[in-house]
Amino acid sequence: MNVFLVGPMGAGKSTIGRLLSHELNYTFIDSDRVIEERSGANIPWIFDVEGEQGFRDREATVIDELTQLSNCVLATGGGVVMRPENRSNLQSRGLVVYLQTSIEQQLERTAKDRNRPLLQTDNPEAVLRKLLDQRDPLYKSCADIIIRTDRRHPRAVIQEILRQLKQQRPLNA
Repeated sequence: MNVFLVGPMGAGKSTIGRLLSHELNYTFIDSDRVIEERSGANIPWIFDVEGEQGFRDREATVIDELTQLSNCVLATGGGVVMRPENRSNLQSRGLVVYLQTSIEQQLERTAKDRNRPLLQTDNPEAVLRKLLDQRDPLYKSCADIIIRTDRRHPRAVIQEILRQLKQQRPLNA
């Protein structure tokens, strides 16, 4: 079984993913880090040179490959759900957990992060609201489990995920 974490930037996918993988004794993978390693460049550079379309092409290739692995917790990028093939691969190859968070929490968690090209603007809150309007229905459409992360300690979020995963499917199946 695989567990795929989706949600907006700043929802805690990487932090929760690392801790969850340890609890499950699974491999942790962050799709954005894999893209950076393979391209030899960071995500802002890819956006600058190839545009969002170029990045999304790279992302689709990586998601297709990573979702075919076994016993992994995969933290995905916030925009992964924009492509139907990504949603299909995530849904058909593991359990999808949507980490839901508020715009306020996103702003707090991403305020100093310069590695988020979509937020390099005068009004990051407006960008986050627009992205959430577009993506929230897509996150919900492919999620097996939805969990709010606002103002919650990562350990509490992980315990809730583990409880719900056991209800969805025995973890040793």
